[in-house]
Amino acid sequence: MFGIPGEENIRLVDATAGSSIRFVLVRHEQAASFMADIYGRLTGKAAVCTATLGPGAINLLLGVADANTDSTPLVALTAQVGLNRIYKESHQYVDLESMFRPVTKWAATITTAPAVPEMMRKAFDLAQRERPGAVYLAVPEDLEAAPAPVDLVPLPLRPSHATAPDPDRVAAAVDILRKARRPVILAGHGVARARASERLQKLSEMLNIPVATTFMAKGVMPARHPNTLGVIGFMRHDYENFAFDAADVVLSVGYELQEFAPSRINPHGNKTIIHVHRFAEDVDAAYPVAVAVEADIGAALDAFVAAFEAQPAGPFTVDAKIREIVEAERQGGATNDSFPLVPQRIVADIRAALDDDDIVLADTGAIKMWMARLYPAQKPLTCLISNGLSTMAFSLPGAIGAKLACPERKVLAAMGDGSFLMNSQEIETAVREKIPLVVLVWVDNAYGLIKWKMDLELKHHRDVDFGNPDFVKYAESFGAKGYAIKTAADLLPTLRAALADDGVSVIACPVDYSENMKLTDRLGELTLAL
Repeated sequence: MFGIPGEENIRLVDATAGSSIRFVLVRHEQAASFMADIYGRLTGKAAVCTATLGPGAINLLLGVADANTDSTPLVALTAQVGLNRIYKESHQYVDLESMFRPVTKWAATITTAPAVPEMMRKAFDLAQRERPGAVYLAVPEDLEAAPAPVDLVPLPLRPSHATAPDPDRVAAAVDILRKARRPVILAGHGVARARASERLQKLSEMLNIPVATTFMAKGVMPARHPNTLGVIGFMRHDYENFAFDAADVVLSVGYELQEFAPSRINPHGNKTIIHVHRFAEDVDAAYPVAVAVEADIGAALDAFVAAFEAQPAGPFTVDAKIREIVEAERQGGATNDSFPLVPQRIVADIRAALDDDDIVLADTGAIKMWMARLYPAQKPLTCLISNGLSTMAFSLPGAIGAKLACPERKVLAAMGDGSFLMNSQEIETAVREKIPLVVLVWVDNAYGLIKWKMDLELKHHRDVDFGNPDFVKYAESFGAKGYAIKTAADLLPTLRAALADDGVSVIACPVDYSENMKLTDRLGELTLAL
């Protein structure tokens, strides 16, 4: 449970003492919600974030919305004014239930003590089931202070169940794939949540179908696998898009529309789409589904594999040219010794410093575009990106949640200087709670992605530049270690030393974002002749 005690929720926080619940005191409620968000994404189990009423609850809202749009289980509990005044205008009263309702699966106010077991069980059930998301409960202050009835006991978890695929729909989807000329698989975040990566890989290998992933699904097909194309979702027509341009059938597995607009891969709405997920697709003109297999993703993939084992199809052709071009861009940047460092070099050094199981959180901004495109994730949920809401400043508090979820792994938060200073106070939380992690700050003294967007669309930029503190001294003032990168050769050994240390480190690395416009100019000149 992550949060800050206030006058109206002190008994809830105090009740965690001596229980199996670890309460982590944070420095801002927004950070508490991000910590719970990432903990839930990695474990599949809802963490809790808590705050007082009014301003504390409002601060909690952003991370709750982020979790919900990224389909991550989370339970938010806040205080509320007493039932004796909730019906009228009164001090610190805000209609929190109405405020949280649009960004959660369920929002409610507990109005009687005997309802607590059922409402808490409903909250966790809703949060953790497909489609996962955020749930909110308000606890009025007089209810929180009331004695618990003697017969109040927790309700057991309901057993989970896998939804078996409809054989007729599987047969129809298999028939489409048998007749396809150039199919491609689009893998979304749902594959990672379902822990179905190996079964996706087996199907891809059986038919020799190339696989592109969304930003949030990075790693569900290992980057080193010959059938891996890369990621889809960049602001320009990237290399991987050409595979979809040439495709006649898209096998969409675990993809959700909030990950990126389907018009990026099907602008004319003329592709034959097979949708495989636990729930129905949303309506979009660029996502006209021919067959929907609504089932447990792993079970659905097993059914596809069984059908093709009984009657083989393919193999189809994977064009290696796209992989070669992506790898050439990656390798070219890895050997660039210029200073400030080009983004490609920073991405390459992060990859070299981390093992396949380690976790990097790529914050929102220009950094997300470079990490999503070029960081070669070999396993799912090892490169974490916010893409449903694309929220800035999630990665430092998120790294705390990640390290608590996976204490055996190294955790790195990669973030721009703009997003870092939005939640940098959580360095103190990590130091106090003895949660080792590394923060790599890409320093350009600007909101780099907005500058990039302005330069693309307006041909100039304004009101995006700012000043920064001395990041080394800033880190040290919290009791963390601080490092300043002075040459390109400094970064990799500094990353390795910081990751090997059993403490909290902040590394400030100047970045040359002139590469941004070079990239979009280069991609704008690409043609299918690739």
